[in-house]
Amino acid sequence: MKDRILSVDIFRGATIVLMILVNTPGTWSNVFPPLLHAKWHGYTPTDLVFPFFLFIVGTSIVFAYQNKKTNSGTYKKISIRTLKLIGLGLFLGAFTISFPFLKEFSAIRFPGVLQRIGVVFFFAAIFFLNFRWKTLIVITVGLLVGYWLLMTLIPVNDIESTLDRAPNNLANWLDVKIFGSHNYKADYDPEGFLSTIPSIASSILGIFTGLILLSKQKKKATILFGLGGVLLIVGHLWDLVFPINKALWTSSFVLVTAGWANIVLALIYYLTDIKKIQFGSIFRYAGANAIVVYFLSSFISKIMGQIKIGDTSLHGWLFQNIYVQNFMSMELSSLLYGLSVVAFYCLLAYVLYKKKIFIKV
Repeated sequence: MKDRILSVDIFRGATIVLMILVNTPGTWSNVFPPLLHAKWHGYTPTDLVFPFFLFIVGTSIVFAYQNKKTNSGTYKKISIRTLKLIGLGLFLGAFTISFPFLKEFSAIRFPGVLQRIGVVFFFAAIFFLNFRWKTLIVITVGLLVGYWLLMTLIPVNDIESTLDRAPNNLANWLDVKIFGSHNYKADYDPEGFLSTIPSIASSILGIFTGLILLSKQKKKATILFGLGGVLLIVGHLWDLVFPINKALWTSSFVLVTAGWANIVLALIYYLTDIKKIQFGSIFRYAGANAIVVYFLSSFISKIMGQIKIGDTSLHGWLFQNIYVQNFMSMELSSLLYGLSVVAFYCLLAYVLYKKKIFIKV
């Protein structure tokens, strides 16, 4: 497209910036509640961040593949990008600064954020290339209803399946069986095997939004607001029987987060693409190299957590000596540290953008 839809770029970049912010507080012991995940059921603003990114992956697929032919070349490119994302995720899970620079095999986490992005991108792109929107609706409903039935009707260990914390539900039970010690926690993984299935629906819902944005509809912002409202209502109603839960990526969670994504994107679209109000450029810069910025932030954060300075890490030393002050609460100090990290990566994204360096993963 010659005329890019700025709101999509801004939304993608803002999501990456928020991902970095919530992942890098000064200390996990002192964080403002909205910047933490819900303990189990329910959701906070932080729980919206990852599904927002999967949602915009779907929207971006529409723009990237709208004129692509379904041939071996296209499938090869999709497959290569998928493997790159999974590979980067596995590298983050395995890397350590101590020789031989890899953890012991039993300690490596197999699932992860980038791995899920890769898998979701693969299926969402394949579905978009091969099916029309009506079939995509059927696929989305099938994924969400099927997951609901699997999670609520199939018994685990000869007891009734529940959605309480693991292992008494199918998703957590399967994660332990499939990945063993390679999970994030001993009893579950928030990017686990079964919960990746409904996360594909998060991206397909983003595809519908992309189709609306590319359509000839005149009141696109209104349509997106309305769609977002409907998804929110249905998601919260579904919450009564299938609780909103980010760790399990429940079907109600998919609808509620996609609802908020549509509403937020509609607002940005109205302001930037319709009213032509200029704002959010820094987010656009971050969005241009979104995966690279996210990977670097995760990689450098991991290194800073492993470099020791006395009894603490480089990360801890910087936080304690620069950000912890008597006149500030620890929560504010922790937030300021995170905002400093965000500022650094926004500056990096700006430099890359101005030098026209766009690294495709």
